[in-house]
Parts: sequence; C-alpha cells; structure tokens
Amino acid sequence: MGTTQSDKVSILRLRLSPTQLIPLSFMLVILLGAILLLLPVSSAPGQETDFTTALFTATTSVCVTGLVVVDTYAHWSLFGQFVILVLIQIGGLGVVAVGSMLMMLWRKKFFLWDRMLLGDSLNIDKSKGILRILVRIFRGAAIVEGAGALIYATRFVPLLGFGKGLWASLFQSVSAFCNAGMDVIGANSMADFNDSFLLMGTTMLLIILGGIGFVVWFDVFDGIRAAIRNRYGGARFISHLSEHTKLVFLMTATLIVAGAACIFFAEYNNPHTIGNMGLSDKILNSFFQSVTFRTAGFASFPQEKLTETSCIMGFIQMFIGGSPVGTAGGIKTVTAFLFFMNAFSYITNKKESVVFRRSVSGEMMQKASAVIFVSTVTLIVMTTALIAESSLNLTDALFEVTSALGTVGLSRAVTPTLDTLGRIIIILSMYLGRIGPISMAVFFVRSGRSANEIKHAEGTFYVG
Repeated sequence: MGTTQSDKVSILRLRLSPTQLIPLSFMLVILLGAILLLLPVSSAPGQETDFTTALFTATTSVCVTGLVVVDTYAHWSLFGQFVILVLIQIGGLGVVAVGSMLMMLWRKKFFLWDRMLLGDSLNIDKSKGILRILVRIFRGAAIVEGAGALIYATRFVPLLGFGKGLWASLFQSVSAFCNAGMDVIGANSMADFNDSFLLMGTTMLLIILGGIGFVVWFDVFDGIRAAIRNRYGGARFISHLSEHTKLVFLMTATLIVAGAACIFFAEYNNPHTIGNMGLSDKILNSFFQSVTFRTAGFASFPQEKLTETSCIMGFIQMFIGGSPVGTAGGIKTVTAFLFFMNAFSYITNKKESVVFRRSVSGEMMQKASAVIFVSTVTLIVMTTALIAESSLNLTDALFEVTSALGTVGLSRAVTPTLDTLGRIIIILSMYLGRIGPISMAVFFVRSGRSANEIKHAEGTFYVG
C-alpha cells in the first residue's frame, strides 16, 4: 500500500519537534514570497527584479525588519506591494499562528501536536486554551490595525488621493503594528511628517502596542473588565496585573524615556537631525526615534546623521527590542531584565531572584543567559563578516547588523549599497533575528536527547 500525503505529514511531525519546524516554516514562507516577487507582475513598469533583491525583500517582510535594497513605493507594483503586506502580516503574527487561523476558518481538526506547535510558536503555555488565545490575538490585531489605518487616512487620503491614500494608510498601519518599518508613502519615510503629532503619535502607539506582547494585552483587558465588574479603582487594578505585565510596562517605559532623553541631549544642536526643530518637535522626534529604535524601523530624519552617542543608545535599544509574545524582535525586555537580575542576585549574595514579590526560576535565568550569549556571538560574527566583506566602518556595520538581528529596519544608508555577499549576510541576520538565534542553536537537538541523565562528581573551577 502506498504512502498517502496525510501519512507523510504525520511522519514529518514525528521526526520534527515544534522547535525545529518553526524555523522551517519561516524559511518556506520566505522562499514562496521571493518567488512571487520575482514575477514580472510584482515589479513596477520599467523595473526588473533579480533573485537576490526578491529574496532580500521577502526576508525583510516576513522577518518584519524593514531594511530594503529598493524603494518599496517605487520598485514594486500594487501587486508586489500587496505580496509584501501579506508577508509582513504573516511574519508579524507568526507563520504558525496564521496557518492555524486558516485551519480554524476551514474547520480543520486540531490534534495535540498542532496545539503544541502553536503554543511553542506563540511562546504561550499550551494548556490554557491556546485556540481561544489565537482568536483573541487576531481579533485584537485587526481592530488596532483598522483603527490605525482610519487615523492615517485623515492625512494620506487628502495628500495622495482616495485609492492610493487608503492603500498607504492600511500598509502603514499594518507595518507599524507589526514593527516592520516599511511604507509606500515616499522616499523619506516619516521625515515629511516629523512635525505632525497625529501621525507620529499614531505610529508610536501602533509600534508600542505591537511590541508589548499579546499576553500583556489580555492581562490588561481582563483586569479592566474585572475592575468595572467589581467596581474597584486604579491601585487595585494595578495590583491585580501579573508580574510579567508589570515588568513589561516598567522596562518599556524605562527604555523609551531613557532613550528619548539621550537622543534629545545628544542631537539637540545637530542640524542634520533635530537641531533646527522647535522645542516641541525636538521632544516629539526624540521620543519617536527612541520608540522606532526598538524594532520598528521608521525614521523621521536620516540615521547616518546621528551622533555616536545616539548610535550607542541605538545599539542597546535595538539589541533588547520589544517584549515576548508580540510582533517585535530583539532579545526581549524580560530576557534582558532577568539577565541583569541574575548578576545582581549573585553580587548581593541573594539565593533567590525576586521580581514583584515573585521568584524567578533557575530555568528562566538559564534561558535568559543562553539567549543573550547566542545573540551576542551571532552579532559579533555577523558584524565581523560584514566589515570584512564590505570594508564598512565599525559604527555603520554594527548598526546594520544590530538592526537586522533586532528586526528593526533602520540603516545608516548602508543597505542599498550592499553587494550580493553583503545582502546574504544581512538576510541571514534578519532570519536569525526573527526566529531567534537560540532557536537555530537547538534546531538539530531533539527534545530530551541531551538531557543530563548522569550526575558527575563536582569539579573545582576558578571564575573571575
């Protein structure tokens, strides 16, 4: 008897763990996107697209990075832009999540393995109504993106016309919420609107909402409903939020405010960035730059004109990125906090790491350290390779690679100048940044295969 297609899928499921299949799913969507972008109908009249350009664009879309080697608004036709927008949406919400949602719409049956895969892709406890969570994610994303598009339309429709304005509004909203940083409004990104509090504020809000993570959304919404139902005030509402939500809000606010303050003072007299703006616009653009540094990729002034001080702050913010279970990239805010908390606990001789009166498990501490270690090594390797290949200076190369790994999308006018090998280095960096370097590190390791089953005698080592 021959092997059916269903049998082949079942065999694949047995041989691949969810941790292994998720990177493969991203890779397959990227390749499919590249093929679609290679079609003549995807390019604007008079434009030709080679395979490297198509692969780079598909990768930056699915990985919601935003680095581009050709102008999105000029090089791609409406069909090509539509393909890019779909890839951004798939990448932002997750390949497995989108596939699972389609399965639900087609009323396909979910098996235990499907739920495990979905839970791993969302980094959510698989035992807590994962399909209900999936529906809430998609419903919330649609509402936020739709609201953002309506706000953008108030400015883009009068400026670009009804059809083009609506398309630009939808594209901008989805791109901002998914932290992609790509747009079709022109060559200068948000620079032409850097004095508009409405457009800049909407973009920042969409970026933050996408970056704080869906788990935080649900915790806040459920808390608001409980507060209304039980009629209690703000202090009690905050006390009922989970320790994860409190930590995400704390880290997000700290990074944004600290970044804005650094940029404001570092760029205050820089005529190429905010130096010639009024005080209110300087504050607005400083906050916008701080927010967009954290995996968004929109720019309100040329990034190559930033001072070295702002670049250093940018490296930190791009490396950390957004928060878990959201559309942002980077090592994530909670990961960074736990890493430093681990070191602080050792220095202060504390046997237990406590955050908001809740202890943090040793396994979480180990995971945070592993993520930062692998990400740092990847950053060093990719930056060294790009410098050796392109002869870029350290600041420009580090900015480009950190932006790619953090799925940020900002560039110091480097991306369009890259040759084929340079593009491949950035493509690989974007891919690793989206799936997580730690995921690739365990890609070839099957669950439980390397678990320590033998306890060895304790050795003597000297550290520090």
